[in-house]
Amino acid sequence: MIDAADTSTTALAAVFILAAVAVAWGGTRLARTAQAFAYQTGVGQALVGAVFIGITTSLAGTVLSFHAAFRGQAELAIANSLGGIAAQIVFLAIADLTYRKVNIEYVGASLANIVQGVLLIILLAIALLAVAAPEITVLEVHPVSVVLVVVYLVGLRVAHAIEKRPMWSPKTTAETQQESSTDERSAKTIAQLSLVLLALMVIMFVAGVSLSITATELSARTGFSQTLMGGMVTSVVTSLPELITCLAAVRAGAINLAIGDIMGGNTFDVLFLAGSDAFYRDGSLYHQMSGQGQILAAAGITMTGVLVMGLLGRQKQGPAHIGLESVLLLAGYAGLVWLLIASS
Repeated sequence: MIDAADTSTTALAAVFILAAVAVAWGGTRLARTAQAFAYQTGVGQALVGAVFIGITTSLAGTVLSFHAAFRGQAELAIANSLGGIAAQIVFLAIADLTYRKVNIEYVGASLANIVQGVLLIILLAIALLAVAAPEITVLEVHPVSVVLVVVYLVGLRVAHAIEKRPMWSPKTTAETQQESSTDERSAKTIAQLSLVLLALMVIMFVAGVSLSITATELSARTGFSQTLMGGMVTSVVTSLPELITCLAAVRAGAINLAIGDIMGGNTFDVLFLAGSDAFYRDGSLYHQMSGQGQILAAAGITMTGVLVMGLLGRQKQGPAHIGLESVLLLAGYAGLVWLLIASS
């Protein structure tokens, strides 16, 4: 493990760059392997992206938030979780910029992704409700942490059920991705693909943890506050796996996988709060949420709502050949950064 405190800034930067390269390579391979796995198992790209890829690429952020909470850095743990949600939603807008055919929300037509978006809004709203609720803890854990985990698991079950037995379906267009017809057959068996996925997950985890440790120390040396550090620096850095995987999936034509990666990763990121609350030993983590933390949560709800509306509206093209929702997300994130800096 890296002893960041006793390492020079130059050496930390070198480790950071190497870890970022590993993330770039692993994320690309992960997207392609997951696409083949989704095809051969029949699970569906949206759920594979949400569960396998979303959780795996969030491992680095998980470690950082838990470690920060254990050290009593509640604001850093909260901001890293909530800041990552806003950043990762913007990644879809960036991916939309790289996909020049049509708006990616027009191509993606997965009920599971829409359900994941609604689930994310519910989870963030519950976390905000905990701030206003009485500061009650059982074994130093707030009851809302348990509620978040239960709602998350139920939401995944509902998403799977809807994907298998939809009560309505989106309109099929010439650009709509048809997973059943995608040319993603692989010479590898499901068992072999599973082993490759597992190996890539390990690589992404190690690289992600290295990113977390080096980014935290590098950020601390700049003198940033915990909220600014978590909301604008470490959350973005530890979200690099999501960005690389999302861009690689879009390039491979696996649009539902890309959207599922972001949606699934974000819903899992909310559970950072529940896990961090368990590691935080000085009462309820939620009641340590500053005004800036609440801004991050509200931004996550708003930006997710915009994205879900985009997935439902499915605009073929908008300004600059991307969807209007992508423009709003980019502008909204710029506004969020300004607001965090102005309120610090």
